[in-house]
Parts: sequence; structure tokens; C-alpha cells
Amino acid sequence: MEPMSTREIIDLFQHYFNLELFTVKGAAVTPSTMVVAVIAVILAFVLSSILQGVLKTRFLSRFKLDPGLEFALLRILHYCIILLGLYIALVSMNIPLGALVGFFTLLGVGIGFGLQNVANNFLSGLILLFERPIKIGDRIIVDDILGDVKQINLRTTAITTLDNISIIVPNAKLLENNLINCSYGDKRIRIHLPVGVAYGSNIDLVTRVLIEAADEEKDVLGQPKPDVWFTEFGDSSLNFELICWLPNSQVKPDVINRLNRAIDRVFREHDVEIPFPQRDLHIRSDATRQGPSVT
Repeated sequence: MEPMSTREIIDLFQHYFNLELFTVKGAAVTPSTMVVAVIAVILAFVLSSILQGVLKTRFLSRFKLDPGLEFALLRILHYCIILLGLYIALVSMNIPLGALVGFFTLLGVGIGFGLQNVANNFLSGLILLFERPIKIGDRIIVDDILGDVKQINLRTTAITTLDNISIIVPNAKLLENNLINCSYGDKRIRIHLPVGVAYGSNIDLVTRVLIEAADEEKDVLGQPKPDVWFTEFGDSSLNFELICWLPNSQVKPDVINRLNRAIDRVFREHDVEIPFPQRDLHIRSDATRQGPSVT
């Protein structure tokens, strides 16, 4: 058998690459059109990555935008470029857009039979990106879990806890349930530190040293000024609350730790006693014991 010439090899490749696989609304789909479509989608992802990097480093950084707004703009740009790539892929395959009507009809049926959750999370992701009730960097509480928003995708949101544990939360859950956003609007927060002192303590002295401890803390705001509330007469202590304002929720754990240490120190310096619960146990024994009865 004689070896094939270069021309014959090229003709053979052209034959298979132009071989009709199937038709969509009269448009023939061939291996060559599919390859072009795949390349168009890949190039769309590459172009999106490059443009996002250029915009973030050379343009958006100059305006000092909020990190959440910057992320939303870059994410929207990414989705637009991907949609453009998909459109070019369809055009390269000679598939009319009207042919997609049947696909979306089937997709709608699928949503009705079991994809409601996926569609709900997808739409919720769009709402989070455009309405922005939460942003990248916000500290939120979801199901009693405190963490920072790291990424908002179309279906899920990534939250990192203070212990550096990542939690993936469906977007619909963030919109349907009560959500505590500690960074929404005014980022300042107020904390309450409960403190108990022994009965008989000088209340004015306790108030003064608590304010001193708060004034020494660098992350406690001067305005509004720290305050002390005398909350109740407890079972074994006079109960107070030290009220402080912080610039944001991110510093709260460290501030509470330092304030508790400072309070313990100033109480020792001024001989203010922090009591602990005590209970008196009384044991009673019967003076007489009834013996067995004899008939």
C-alpha cells in the first residue's frame, strides 16, 4: 500500500472535520465548528481573567473603591465576557438563537421537577451582586456562626470564620433567613462587658476604674465615650456593664480580651473584689429513730 501524500492527508482531515454530526434547526454541526466553539469559550475565560487583572491593578485601584463594589464590578464583567463567548460559539456553529428556545423550555421543565433550589440560589446570587446587602469583607452572623465574607458566587457565598474555617452558604439562605451584617452602613459597634463585684464595694470607685480601663484601650472610641451601667443586685454580686464603642466588628474579640485583662489588673490595684458564687450546705440528722414495732 502506497503511503498517502500530504494533499491526501489534508483532504482526509477536511473530510472528517467537515463531517456532519447532527443538525439544529437546519444548521449542520461539524467537528470543526465544535472546535471553534470550544476555543471561543476558552478564550472568553482567558480574556476575562486578563481584563479583570488589568482593571483591578491599573484602574480600579486608583479610585479606592469599596472591596465589595470592586468585586461586584469585576464579577459582572466576567459574566458578560463569558456570555459573549457563548454567543460567538453558537454563531460559529451556525446555531440560531431561536433554537435555544427549546433548550430553555426543557430547562424550565427541569426546574419545575427538581432544580428549584439551583435556580433559587442562582437568582439570589444575582441579587446579592446587584443589591449588595452583603459585600466582600463584611462580618456577618449566619446560624450563630460569625465570619467574614470572602467570595460571592452565583450559587454560593464563601464565609471564613475567625478560626479560619471556610463555610459555603447557599445564596438563597442569605436572603430568606434573618442575616446579621455587622459591617452594614455604620461599621461602629457597641459592646457590653458584664462585671460583678462583691457586696459592699464602692460603686463610684468601680465606675471610675472601669472607665479608666476602657480609656487605656487604643481601639475603644473616645466618642461616644465609654459608660458604666449598674444593672442589678445579683445573688452574690453587684452587677455592672462596661459599655464601649469600637470602630468595627473585626477588632471585637481582641478588644474584649484586652479589656478583661485590664479590668482584672485595675481591680487588683484598687482592692476591688470579684466574688464567686457561694452556697451554704446544711445537713440535718434525725434525733430519734423509730425501732421496729412488736406485736
